[in-house]
Amino acid sequence: MSELNKEKFKSTLSVLPDSPGVYQFYNSSNDIIYIGKAKNLKKRVSSYFMKDHYENNKLKVLVLKIERIEYVVVETETDALLLENNLIKKYRPRYNVLLKDDKTFPWICIKKEPFPRVFYTRNVINDGSLYFGPYTSVYMVKILLDLIKQLYPLRNCRLNLSADQIKKKKYKSCLEYHIGNCLAPCISLQTEENYNDSITHIKKILKGNIQEVTTYLNELMKAYSAEFKFEDAQLVKERIEILEKYKSKSTIVSASLNNVDVFNILDDNNFAYVNFLKVVEGRIVQAHTVELKKKLDESPQDLLLMAVVEIRKRLGSNAKEIIAPIHFELGNSHITVPERGEKKSLLELSERNLKYYRLEKQKQADKKKERHSGKRILEVMKKDLNLTVLPDHIECFDNSNIQGSDPVAACVVFRGAKPFTKDYRHYNIKTVVGPDDYASMEEVVYRRYKRLKDENKSLPQLIVIDGGKGQLNSAVKILEKLEIKNGVTIIGIAKRLEEIFYPNDPVPLYLDKNSESLKVIQHIRNEAHRFGIKFHRNKRSGNFIKSELDTIPGIGPKTIDLLLTKFKTIKNIRSSTLDEISSEIGNTKAKLLFEYFNKQ
Repeated sequence: MSELNKEKFKSTLSVLPDSPGVYQFYNSSNDIIYIGKAKNLKKRVSSYFMKDHYENNKLKVLVLKIERIEYVVVETETDALLLENNLIKKYRPRYNVLLKDDKTFPWICIKKEPFPRVFYTRNVINDGSLYFGPYTSVYMVKILLDLIKQLYPLRNCRLNLSADQIKKKKYKSCLEYHIGNCLAPCISLQTEENYNDSITHIKKILKGNIQEVTTYLNELMKAYSAEFKFEDAQLVKERIEILEKYKSKSTIVSASLNNVDVFNILDDNNFAYVNFLKVVEGRIVQAHTVELKKKLDESPQDLLLMAVVEIRKRLGSNAKEIIAPIHFELGNSHITVPERGEKKSLLELSERNLKYYRLEKQKQADKKKERHSGKRILEVMKKDLNLTVLPDHIECFDNSNIQGSDPVAACVVFRGAKPFTKDYRHYNIKTVVGPDDYASMEEVVYRRYKRLKDENKSLPQLIVIDGGKGQLNSAVKILEKLEIKNGVTIIGIAKRLEEIFYPNDPVPLYLDKNSESLKVIQHIRNEAHRFGIKFHRNKRSGNFIKSELDTIPGIGPKTIDLLLTKFKTIKNIRSSTLDEISSEIGNTKAKLLFEYFNKQ
């Protein structure tokens, strides 16, 4: 097959130059399916048609789809690399590696205007303003802008502070001046020369040259001290301390390295990850990781080279030295592949960043898979229970009482087939006397959905009643009273045989014991039972304590609340001294309590 293709392109291959360049493969629909670079166009393009067998099936398919070849000759291999990168981004061919990173990075802008403003932006405008970045973290931008604000009071207004406007006294000082955030150049309280000195220092800080600014400020502080301008010297000293504090928080990796780019690659089956660290004055000032989706059998060297070109272009880096795990050629840049020492440690740091990035991506993928799994279960439930909509929101009710005492009820909520504990509710039965499960069910269902309707909150798609036909009919009666019909299905589950009952249907539904639908219903039923029992136990425990204290003559409800707030339990009250009890409720009541427990 490759011989046929070679014959088809014989004339094209014969005229290809032995020069660096970029080639483009087109399919029968005249779409670009692959773009590549070459140090020697003739050798590289011909190599696609020299082999009869390809270990990589995707490469074999690519060659079979080629219908036309075009190429562009350039001066150097670096030029070919840059052109290839631009064309891939423009046409996004099917068989090229894709760099999965489309972020608009933040910048710090120093505006071209009298008394320049310094601010954060994501839009670079070609108006002569200075832009620093792009930064890979908005958090880092905010740290730098906070640092600048602490060091230098700058204006943040949009006024036209030209010399003519200031001379004409067009403006008045604003609140920013009165709270110390600006020195009011608008009313000539700060000269343009003094303001621009601050801008010069800010530029150096943003370039990473913090030491240079610190050295200058130290000399200025000494000069002020020599002239006995101690207040000015103190202000400069405070600025130095702020800079030193910022430097101490920076990640120091090497005192000897300055303006170095570090790249490392982690190669998986279908993806590759490339990490970038920028080191200025021995500190990491930028860090970024990109993901590449592989299409053919690309080598780690090709993948790394592609990422290096793209990242350096995006982040505006022109460092002469690049530290990498693999050697490659890139213009005038010096590529270092260290085996030991500080540079090797930097590569290892970059590798750790890659492993953390990959682990985070895996966690995100697992979460996405879990969400999809939840949706799949809901689809199964919709089918098994013959529902009209996905039961994303399910609620279950359960009554709890022992021999009619302290009757309570619980309502638990599932969202996406998972417990949503934030919306769990428990109820004290208020209107029912004695053990009447049907009436209790009517009360709690009414209270729950009357409130949801009054507050215009969403209703569940599925309501599960823990009980048989009797409890189900009680709940249905209330839903009809509240006129809740469309989109809400209600079922009952009987404990003995796990039968599913529907309203007005005498024949129960029996789900397979291994059914995912039944497991979700059992889970929510068990959760409602657990939540209700817990509340019931807490209530009975509190009532027992209170009932014993209530029997003591002269001890009223307020006194009981004071005692339980302080001592928590009857046991603690019994073991307390008369003085300890009297300090809470007074001598008279303390003696009554003490005598009662002593008699017992």
